[in-house]
Amino acid sequence: MNIDTPATRSTEVLASSRSEHPARILVIRADPATAGSIAGYLDRYGFQVRTRSTLQDGLRDLAARVPGLVILHLGRAEGLETLRAIRSQSDVPVIAVTQDDELDRVLSLELGADDCITAPVGLRELVARVRAVLRRRLVGWPGPGGGPDRGRVRFGGWVLDRRRHVLTDPAGSAVGLSKGEYALLVAFLDAPRRPLSRVQLLQATRLHEDIFDRSIDVQVLRLRRKLEAEPGAPRLIKTERGVGYMFTAPVDRIF
Repeated sequence: MNIDTPATRSTEVLASSRSEHPARILVIRADPATAGSIAGYLDRYGFQVRTRSTLQDGLRDLAARVPGLVILHLGRAEGLETLRAIRSQSDVPVIAVTQDDELDRVLSLELGADDCITAPVGLRELVARVRAVLRRRLVGWPGPGGGPDRGRVRFGGWVLDRRRHVLTDPAGSAVGLSKGEYALLVAFLDAPRRPLSRVQLLQATRLHEDIFDRSIDVQVLRLRRKLEAEPGAPRLIKTERGVGYMFTAPVDRIF
């Protein structure tokens, strides 16, 4: 691990960070020494940090007191199992610490991680990524009554209530969406029947823009699994070869 402790940081900077970023963070890391180093560094920036060393302890802690963000720092198999378990019960933002391997990053993103950082962890970079994920959460989940565009929209029998962040299928049942899936769906609904490039979708959703643009393909695949009767032959979200994607259904606003 890269322990980055710049000696020139002033008391004023630390005090400012504490007041601006009071979020609670849960670190799940098998190695107590590494978890303690991460927790100690984040604490200097005003984050309230708890550490747990196993999947079971992490899930119990998550159920007892939902944090603002989870940092998941385990091996591939255990890390993916833990991420899958977290996503089965919560939409809390997750930063996964992975090996420097594209497969690790893709699997983590597909299972619902909000961001990835490769080991060994640079602690200043980790703080920056924590702040970026928390900013994206604020952008992606505005409070109720956020403006005239926050009403309900209907497409192909589906209804999305943008005030309550609730998606209802044609049978009237609520369908759960992750933060990334919700942001991507809103981006499509704001530009129906228009080809959108991956760059445009990344800019519209602010998803993983600091990782790689192909991550948007993973998000589209996950959203198709929620919306499409046959995800392998999609009718709502079409692939536009050489461009990106297009949402094909007409969109009606319900007031």
